Amino acid sequence: MAALTRRFGLAVRQLREERGWSQEVFADRAGLSRSYAGEVERGNAVPSLATVLKVASAFGISAASLIEHSEKAEIRRP
Repeated sequence: MAALTRRFGLAVRQLREERGWSQEVFADRAGLSRSYAGEVERGNAVPSLATVLKVASAFGISAASLIEHSEKAEIRRP
C-alpha cells in the first residue's frame, strides 16, 4: 500500500508542477487543506475516493486518467 500511495502522490506532484501551481493553489482548486495536499503528495496519506475525484477535477482530468498517471509514475530510489 505504501508504494501505491507514494506513486499516487508523485503523480499528483508532477501534474501540479506541470501546471506551475504551488501546493497552496492546488489545494485551493481541489478543496483540500494545504497540509493535507502535501501529505498526499508525499505519499503519507491514503486519499479517499472522494479526494481522488476532487484532485482529478482540480486538474481537469478524469479519475481514471489520474490513476493511470499514478500507475506510470516511477519512484526514484536514492
